[in-house]
Amino acid sequence: MFFSFAEIFTGMEMQKDFFSYQAQTTKFAAGFEVDKAVGSYIFGTDGKKYLDFVAGVSANTLGHSHPKVVEAIKEQADKYLHVMVYGEYAQEKPVALCKLLAEATPEPLEITYLVNSGAEAIDGSLKLAKRYTGREEIISFKDSYHGNTHGALSVSGNEFHKREFRPLLPMVSFIEFNNEKDFDKITEKTACVILETIQGAAGFLVPDNDYLIKLKKRCEDVGALLILDEIQPGFGRTGKLFSFEHYGVVPDILVMGKGMGGGVPVGAFMSSKEIMDSLSHSPKLGHITTFGGNPLIAASSYATLKEVLESGLMDLVGEKEKLFRELLVHPKIRNVNGRGLMLAVNLGSPEYTLDVAKKCMEKGLIVFWQLYRNEYLRISPPLTISEGEIREGCRIILDVLNEN
Repeated sequence: MFFSFAEIFTGMEMQKDFFSYQAQTTKFAAGFEVDKAVGSYIFGTDGKKYLDFVAGVSANTLGHSHPKVVEAIKEQADKYLHVMVYGEYAQEKPVALCKLLAEATPEPLEITYLVNSGAEAIDGSLKLAKRYTGREEIISFKDSYHGNTHGALSVSGNEFHKREFRPLLPMVSFIEFNNEKDFDKITEKTACVILETIQGAAGFLVPDNDYLIKLKKRCEDVGALLILDEIQPGFGRTGKLFSFEHYGVVPDILVMGKGMGGGVPVGAFMSSKEIMDSLSHSPKLGHITTFGGNPLIAASSYATLKEVLESGLMDLVGEKEKLFRELLVHPKIRNVNGRGLMLAVNLGSPEYTLDVAKKCMEKGLIVFWQLYRNEYLRISPPLTISEGEIREGCRIILDVLNEN
């Protein structure tokens, strides 16, 4: 059974129009009417403020309406917006963003292709791997989630969410996360192995010790490329700019999105110059996007990345995670998965978890659930969240658990 937040917010004209004219993705959408959002809070048209433990599903890295991000957007808007399709004109902010990414990531990552979303970046990375290797087979992981375009859905590992949209990409096989026995399925026919460094929709599952090192070695042995999807954990969420930095590997292709933009739609995939160059010939325009690298979006992304790198926020993630884990102790909490500020709290059943989320909203806290594992409550606040806000939100969760 699913519960609708709309039960709480009734008699609102904007909500009525929302359900009448805007396409829905579920039968239980919240319909919460947003007035403004600042820092760790979203303010409703009901006159109340709500502490945000979701951050736009890991997208608002620096919280809502961060002044440096807003200023960067305004400054760019005064200069120019879209001027030409991707890859033709040199524009200040897209160039600066790609250069800063190259400086902030290890070799051989050096060239960035800017797109409009994480899912498009996944599609672009798959095309790049197939084009560079000349191979067709793709290996992905059970319970993985990479997005909802046809390409991204093809390599996502939950059949319930994809079977109604088949046929999808052929020659995609799935192996089990953290199971080294499946490595023999990665062969000289494999173009790429794609996985989330931390599995998101499955409940924020982290790789076992040295698993990624062994996986990368297997890819190197057979000539396959390793694609790491950092769309959720990227941009400081785990205490490193990208979570692969915790595990002693560097991917051949890095995919990013969500928190990259500071609240605007963006994605990118990154690789070596040699690999990326294969999209520019035979045929040319191997991947093309009209609005990828949009200067307004790039300005926001550059400001976000610069602040993440220079503010010291990443250095505080470990302590904030520790505080969450110390506070979120309760007989009804079975375990807490994840790393840094992407935590999944297991409450035992989807029905109970969704009811807890509803009750938290009533008390002024926004929480969410995991896409595949609805028994897990999502905790993914902005990196800027304070100790006091962490304590406030956790108190609300514990109060709800005690009352229900």
